[in-house]
Amino acid sequence: MMVPAALLLLGALTAVVAPRLLARADVDREPVVALWVWQCVVAAVLLCFALSMTLSAAVAWQAVRGRVFAPAPSDVVDVYVPGGVGGPWAAATAVALAAGGVWTAAMLAREVVRARSRLRRERAALLERAPTLPGEAAAADGLVVLEGDRPDAWWLPGPTPRLVVTTAALRRLGERELDAVLAHEQGHARARHDWLLHCSSALAGGFPRVPVFSAFRDEIHRLVELAADDSASRRHGRLAVALALVGLNEDRGVFGPTPSAGQDDVPRRVHRLITPPRRLTPVRRLGLTAAGALVPVVPVLIAFAPGLGVLHLG
Repeated sequence: MMVPAALLLLGALTAVVAPRLLARADVDREPVVALWVWQCVVAAVLLCFALSMTLSAAVAWQAVRGRVFAPAPSDVVDVYVPGGVGGPWAAATAVALAAGGVWTAAMLAREVVRARSRLRRERAALLERAPTLPGEAAAADGLVVLEGDRPDAWWLPGPTPRLVVTTAALRRLGERELDAVLAHEQGHARARHDWLLHCSSALAGGFPRVPVFSAFRDEIHRLVELAADDSASRRHGRLAVALALVGLNEDRGVFGPTPSAGQDDVPRRVHRLITPPRRLTPVRRLGLTAAGALVPVVPVLIAFAPGLGVLHLG
């Protein structure tokens, strides 16, 4: 039970402590690195629970034990299952974690179904507002212009992705700012941020009281916007992206004393673009990326260290 319990404890501690540690870091400096670290932390938590479930089931039931330790010597089995018999705690732990895994899969499936339904509705609404005329071919770059009094632009993913921009945005934004907006939305599409948002929403919706999943959802929504801002800035300049954000949001009450709900990050994004933070050196950036990649390795080492020690001694 020592190894499954250690993995369970490690997963619980990571789920509670990691969000607090990441909240203290200046993640705005490198949103892409921050996204990578967050994904590694969540993967480590899920891996801890998955390995704990597998080893607990191996302790509790001979059929599972035979499959998990089939290629291993009998000494390895004795290390993981002292005496060869598991107590009731092993079966209870395995069943509880398995139920959590099934619930996670159900939440992911629900999120995918909702996303597809929402996408179908949005594409139907887009086709109604901007129908393709007979003999007219779809734009090669997927750009769709809609009549609208509100300046806006968004990316519509799918088998035939579309980049939608309203006529009000075309009138308000200059050529450079419009190019920056389009590059921002294309940055979302290239990085497949929609899938990352779906996964974070599914985990937070399924386990709302687990701190790491709730913080993951909240931070991902913010970090993907910062990452897309940086992607557009590299092509068109930080000032152009900042001016485009101001042009699209100045009529929405974003820059007042009480920003609109869900738009309070826009002033911070504009301020970040106008006064960019000191970026990490390539060496430090590579080091943080490598450190994040090693986070999921820790539960694997804890799980297999006893068996590796027996094999080494043998």
